Amino acid sequence: MFCYDHDVSGWGHPGMGVGMLLFWCVLIAGLVLLARCLMPSGRTGGSAGATPRQVLDERFARGEIDEQEYRNRLETLGMGEPR
Repeated sequence: MFCYDHDVSGWGHPGMGVGMLLFWCVLIAGLVLLARCLMPSGRTGGSAGATPRQVLDERFARGEIDEQEYRNRLETLGMGEPR
């Protein structure tokens, strides 16, 4: 008479599996986003609050630009010769 009263039928079992998978995905994604927001990032493109000269010096030191480009940009910035 009540053979399906307390049992999950039809899409219940696959639905619970999908629901559990979604739960864990959302939980892990939330933890990753929280960790990324709380940790300082090293990809700011230079020091925070750095002057244009400091950014240019850092790029030259890392080898991103060559000496000619470095000197041209210094002249463009109106800073003359390098220190």
